[in-house]
Amino acid sequence: MRHSFTLSANISMLFPDLPFVARIGAAAAAGFRAVECQFPYAADPHEVAGELARHDLVMNGINTPQGDPAKGEFGMAAVPAAQSRFRDEFEQALAYAAIVGARTIHVMSGMTGGRTAAARDAFFENFFWASHKARLADLTLLIEPLNAVDRPGYFVSRSDDIVALLEELGCDNVKLLFDVYHIQIMEGDLLRRLDRHWPHVGHVQLASVPHRHEPDEGEVAFAAILAHLDARGYAGFVGAEYNPRGQTLAGLGWAAPRLGR
Repeated sequence: MRHSFTLSANISMLFPDLPFVARIGAAAAAGFRAVECQFPYAADPHEVAGELARHDLVMNGINTPQGDPAKGEFGMAAVPAAQSRFRDEFEQALAYAAIVGARTIHVMSGMTGGRTAAARDAFFENFFWASHKARLADLTLLIEPLNAVDRPGYFVSRSDDIVALLEELGCDNVKLLFDVYHIQIMEGDLLRRLDRHWPHVGHVQLASVPHRHEPDEGEVAFAAILAHLDARGYAGFVGAEYNPRGQTLAGLGWAAPRLGR
């Protein structure tokens, strides 16, 4: 079967034994043609862009800033009364994305204690504004459900709820980040859920459940997921976003046919 999509190495998690920028070259040497990351802001974007160019890699996407971990922050998009800060941090992400050539920005929703009325209001106000800014920059915005086991109190933990929000929002450049790890924990029924949400899917990420390691263990049949994406002709990126059990290269057997290894 033809491989329709491109695997992307999440260098915030893969190759953890290397300095952040050096992980770009390691991903290229492993056969990846694209990388993505979570919070790259400590690294000089011009240095990152230079490494990407040197290794002929695409930066698929970045996240908006996390905020202050000591205060339990995890994004600002749905945090009430934080619109000014959200805009400043989104502008920071836009500027970084422009330099490194990122195609998507995962907009972190934030710790809100769930989908309260105030959080919903902040979410819609912020995303209407951010969607306009992203359209001017030819970028796609992503929203990801984070499971309530790992991230209790996050604004949204289910893909079904995100799709309902997307349909209400009505912005065609804001999409669902279909992370198999989070969605399996909260909802399951992955193939039918993927089909049901297909028009809204902007990116896919993989990690085993429950331990968030290589997708060759645990309770999900990842070969079926990848084959289903191929069968549907998914032409986007699939992010390898997991904590390696050991050395990253030693755990890439699951991806070898798709990396030309």
